[in-house]
Amino acid sequence: MRCPYCAGENTQVKDSRPTEENAAIRRRRVCPDCGGRFTTFERVQLRELTVVKRSGRRVHFDRDKLMRSVEVALRKRPVEGERIERMVSGLVRQLESSGESEVASSTIGGMVMEALRGLDPVAYVRFASVYRDFREAADFQEVLSEIAAEPAAVHATAPIPFESSVAVTAPLKKH
Repeated sequence: MRCPYCAGENTQVKDSRPTEENAAIRRRRVCPDCGGRFTTFERVQLRELTVVKRSGRRVHFDRDKLMRSVEVALRKRPVEGERIERMVSGLVRQLESSGESEVASSTIGGMVMEALRGLDPVAYVRFASVYRDFREAADFQEVLSEIAAEPAAVHATAPIPFESSVAVTAPLKKH
Protein backbone atom coordinates (compact mmCIF):
# COMPACT_ATOMS: atom_id res chain seq x y z
CA MET A 1 0.00 0.00 0.00
CA ARG A 2 1.40 3.36 -1.06
CA CYS A 3 1.69 6.10 1.59
CA PRO A 4 -0.74 8.97 0.89
CA TYR A 5 1.75 11.49 2.32
CA CYS A 6 5.10 10.66 0.71
CA ALA A 7 4.09 7.99 -1.85
CA GLY A 8 6.47 5.50 -0.20
CA GLU A 9 5.69 1.88 -1.02
CA ASN A 10 6.87 0.21 2.20
CA THR A 11 3.97 0.89 4.55
CA GLN A 12 3.46 -1.47 7.46
CA VAL A 13 0.26 -2.73 9.07
CA LYS A 14 0.23 -1.88 12.79
CA ASP A 15 -3.27 -3.05 13.68
CA SER A 16 -6.06 -5.02 11.96
CA ARG A 17 -9.58 -5.57 13.19
CA PRO A 18 -12.89 -6.63 11.67
CA THR A 19 -15.59 -4.01 11.17
CA GLU A 20 -19.11 -3.82 9.72
CA GLU A 21 -20.15 -7.11 11.33
CA ASN A 22 -17.07 -8.89 9.89
CA ALA A 23 -17.82 -7.69 6.35
CA ALA A 24 -14.63 -5.60 6.20
CA ILE A 25 -11.20 -5.34 7.79
CA ARG A 26 -9.87 -2.04 9.12
CA ARG A 27 -6.09 -1.77 8.91
CA ARG A 28 -4.08 0.93 10.68
CA ARG A 29 -0.87 1.56 8.74
CA VAL A 30 2.33 3.50 9.25
CA CYS A 31 4.95 4.63 6.74
CA PRO A 32 8.53 4.01 7.91
CA ASP A 33 9.84 6.64 5.48
CA CYS A 34 7.85 9.68 6.70
CA GLY A 35 6.17 8.35 9.86
CA GLY A 36 2.68 9.09 8.47
CA ARG A 37 -0.23 7.05 9.83
CA PHE A 38 -3.41 6.22 7.93
CA THR A 39 -6.28 3.73 7.85
CA THR A 40 -7.39 1.44 5.04
CA PHE A 41 -10.44 -0.79 4.70
CA GLU A 42 -10.56 -4.12 2.94
CA ARG A 43 -13.93 -5.38 1.67
CA VAL A 44 -15.03 -8.28 -0.46
CA GLN A 45 -15.93 -7.23 -3.98
CA LEU A 46 -17.97 -9.81 -5.83
CA ARG A 47 -17.74 -8.15 -9.22
CA GLU A 48 -16.76 -4.94 -10.94
CA LEU A 49 -19.84 -2.78 -11.37
CA THR A 50 -20.41 -0.19 -14.05
CA VAL A 51 -23.05 2.50 -13.63
CA VAL A 52 -24.96 3.50 -16.76
CA LYS A 53 -25.92 7.16 -16.43
CA ARG A 54 -29.08 8.69 -17.95
CA SER A 55 -26.95 10.15 -20.74
CA GLY A 56 -25.72 6.65 -21.62
CA ARG A 57 -22.24 7.34 -20.25
CA ARG A 58 -20.66 4.48 -18.30
CA VAL A 59 -18.64 5.04 -15.14
CA HIS A 60 -17.04 2.75 -12.59
CA PHE A 61 -19.25 2.20 -9.51
CA ASP A 62 -17.87 4.15 -6.55
CA ARG A 63 -19.01 3.01 -3.11
CA ASP A 64 -17.61 6.17 -1.54
CA LYS A 65 -19.73 8.36 -3.83
CA LEU A 66 -22.82 6.39 -2.78
CA MET A 67 -21.86 6.83 0.89
CA ARG A 68 -21.33 10.58 0.45
CA SER A 69 -24.73 11.08 -1.17
CA VAL A 70 -26.45 9.14 1.62
CA GLU A 71 -24.52 11.12 4.25
CA VAL A 72 -25.58 14.41 2.63
CA ALA A 73 -29.24 13.33 2.79
CA LEU A 74 -28.79 12.31 6.44
CA ARG A 75 -26.78 15.38 7.51
CA LYS A 76 -27.83 16.59 10.98
CA ARG A 77 -30.34 13.74 11.34
CA PRO A 78 -30.39 11.47 14.42
CA VAL A 79 -29.15 8.34 12.63
CA GLU A 80 -26.07 6.50 13.89
CA GLY A 81 -23.11 6.11 11.55
CA GLU A 82 -23.22 2.34 12.02
CA ARG A 83 -26.77 2.19 10.62
CA ILE A 84 -25.71 4.28 7.62
CA GLU A 85 -22.74 2.00 6.99
CA ARG A 86 -24.93 -1.12 7.23
CA MET A 87 -27.44 0.40 4.81
CA VAL A 88 -24.79 1.29 2.23
CA SER A 89 -23.07 -2.11 2.60
CA GLY A 90 -26.42 -3.83 2.11
CA LEU A 91 -27.10 -1.81 -1.04
CA VAL A 92 -23.67 -2.64 -2.45
CA ARG A 93 -24.15 -6.35 -1.68
CA GLN A 94 -27.52 -6.27 -3.43
CA LEU A 95 -25.99 -4.64 -6.49
CA GLU A 96 -23.02 -7.02 -6.62
CA SER A 97 -25.15 -10.13 -6.14
CA SER A 98 -27.72 -9.09 -8.76
CA GLY A 99 -25.71 -10.91 -11.44
CA GLU A 100 -25.42 -7.81 -13.62
CA SER A 101 -22.14 -6.05 -14.27
CA GLU A 102 -23.91 -2.89 -15.50
CA VAL A 103 -26.49 -1.12 -13.38
CA ALA A 104 -28.61 1.87 -14.38
CA SER A 105 -28.15 4.92 -12.17
CA SER A 106 -31.94 5.05 -11.84
CA THR A 107 -31.91 1.57 -10.29
CA ILE A 108 -29.34 2.65 -7.71
CA GLY A 109 -31.28 5.84 -6.97
CA GLY A 110 -34.49 3.89 -6.47
CA MET A 111 -32.78 1.45 -4.11
CA VAL A 112 -31.31 4.33 -2.08
CA MET A 113 -34.70 6.05 -1.88
CA GLU A 114 -36.39 2.90 -0.59
CA ALA A 115 -33.65 2.36 2.00
CA LEU A 116 -33.87 5.99 3.18
CA ARG A 117 -37.66 5.83 3.30
CA GLY A 118 -37.44 3.22 6.05
CA LEU A 119 -34.48 4.87 7.78
CA ASP A 120 -35.44 8.55 8.02
CA PRO A 121 -38.31 10.40 6.29
CA VAL A 122 -36.48 13.74 6.15
CA ALA A 123 -33.46 12.16 4.45
CA TYR A 124 -35.85 10.44 2.06
CA VAL A 125 -37.38 13.79 1.04
CA ARG A 126 -33.94 15.40 0.72
CA PHE A 127 -32.64 12.60 -1.50
CA ALA A 128 -35.88 12.49 -3.53
CA SER A 129 -35.67 16.24 -4.20
CA VAL A 130 -32.31 15.80 -5.90
CA TYR A 131 -32.92 12.37 -7.45
CA ARG A 132 -36.32 13.30 -8.91
CA ASP A 133 -35.11 16.83 -9.74
CA PHE A 134 -37.88 18.73 -7.94
CA ARG A 135 -38.67 22.00 -9.71
CA GLU A 136 -41.47 23.46 -7.58
CA ALA A 137 -43.07 23.25 -4.16
CA ALA A 138 -45.82 20.95 -5.44
CA ASP A 139 -43.17 18.26 -6.00
CA PHE A 140 -42.30 18.37 -2.30
CA GLN A 141 -45.97 18.39 -1.35
CA GLU A 142 -46.56 15.19 -3.33
CA VAL A 143 -43.77 13.32 -1.54
CA LEU A 144 -44.81 14.69 1.84
CA SER A 145 -48.37 13.47 1.18
CA GLU A 146 -47.01 9.97 0.51
CA ILE A 147 -45.09 9.99 3.79
CA ALA A 148 -48.01 11.36 5.79
CA ALA A 149 -50.25 8.57 4.48
CA GLU A 150 -47.88 5.87 5.78
CA PRO A 151 -48.28 4.44 9.28
CA ALA A 152 -45.76 5.89 11.75
CA ALA A 153 -44.33 2.42 12.48
CA VAL A 154 -42.81 2.32 8.98
CA HIS A 155 -40.16 4.86 9.94
CA ALA A 156 -37.25 4.17 12.26
CA THR A 157 -37.50 7.69 13.69
CA ALA A 158 -40.52 9.79 14.55
CA PRO A 159 -42.20 11.23 11.46
CA ILE A 160 -42.39 14.96 10.87
CA PRO A 161 -45.84 16.47 11.39
CA PHE A 162 -47.21 16.89 7.88
CA GLU A 163 -49.08 20.12 8.61
CA SER A 164 -45.92 22.03 9.51
CA SER A 165 -44.16 20.74 6.39
CA VAL A 166 -46.94 21.91 4.07
CA ALA A 167 -46.73 25.46 5.41
CA VAL A 168 -43.35 25.96 3.71
CA THR A 169 -44.95 25.50 0.28
CA ALA A 170 -46.90 28.79 0.58
CA PRO A 171 -45.01 31.83 -0.72
CA LEU A 172 -43.97 34.38 1.87
CA LYS A 173 -45.36 37.91 1.48
CA LYS A 174 -43.42 41.02 2.37
CA HIS A 175 -45.30 43.73 4.23
